[in-house]
Amino acid sequence: MKKLLGSIAFAVVAASGAAVAQSYPDQAVTLVVPYGPGGASDLAGRALAETAQPYLGQPITVMNKPGAGGMNGARSVSEADPDGYTLLLARVGMALSPAVTPDSAVPWDSYTFLGALEATPMILAVRGDAPYESVDDLITAIRERNGQMTYAASGATAIDGFTTQALLADNDLDPLTAATLVPYKGGGALATALLGGHVDFVAMAAASLMPHIESGDMKALMVFAPERLSSLPDVATAKELGYEKAGQIAGWSALYGPKDLPQDVTAKWHEVLGQVATDEKWLDLAARRGSISTIGTVDMTEYAKSQYELFNNLAKDFGYLPN
Repeated sequence: MKKLLGSIAFAVVAASGAAVAQSYPDQAVTLVVPYGPGGASDLAGRALAETAQPYLGQPITVMNKPGAGGMNGARSVSEADPDGYTLLLARVGMALSPAVTPDSAVPWDSYTFLGALEATPMILAVRGDAPYESVDDLITAIRERNGQMTYAASGATAIDGFTTQALLADNDLDPLTAATLVPYKGGGALATALLGGHVDFVAMAAASLMPHIESGDMKALMVFAPERLSSLPDVATAKELGYEKAGQIAGWSALYGPKDLPQDVTAKWHEVLGQVATDEKWLDLAARRGSISTIGTVDMTEYAKSQYELFNNLAKDFGYLPN
């Protein structure tokens, strides 16, 4: 399996000895999803719960705790007892929010990092009848129209805002003024805005765009992901196209716990994740969501730190935070 952003693989730690095997877990585990039901994070959390439960040997209960851009759920886990019975389905927002709004977000390192789960690709897309066949075509139009081209995003400092702004910056364009952001709430609304001709392009989660790309109503110009999508084998990644900033951006999920989890808990979850990594159900559910399983491919502590630093630096470069 390819390494995500070149990070080193972590070794799966097998639980050893009867004491470790019997001490944890001895009751159900709660997996907090910090966003609402039905979204990408909820689907990832439920897929993990379903797949991991037989290996863990105890029920895994998914609890949605949305609010404050994912920070309500994240804070509840960071403040929970470090006993391994309350865990977090972490998303890229757990690194992005503290990088951009440090005064109100849970610090990125307030957790025990149990492991990566998946990359959730983003796609740069235009309408199927748009006159752009490549990223270069789109960038040329953005440059020529000097701020008149529009894109949909859920916010300037949301992941789907940073995708476009990073791409603009990589092309020596002003990330805030070269194209105009039109805010919408939710992936469905962003896709509808593009389909309806209300904006010129989007760079957002693949899951919301793939049905429209497959129907021909949209065209994919580039993917923000660690590797090409099997469903779009001819569409290059941002990294392949040489985009330094945009090439580092992708959505992702990971498994976190409160800080200072005991060694037997972390060992058990490393063992469980090692088994989930090759489970056909997990891989099938990831493929259905348009995700790429990344279990065992990165050191999650280092990756979370690198993502925090990436978005913190982008926020400073783009003027959202002072240098």
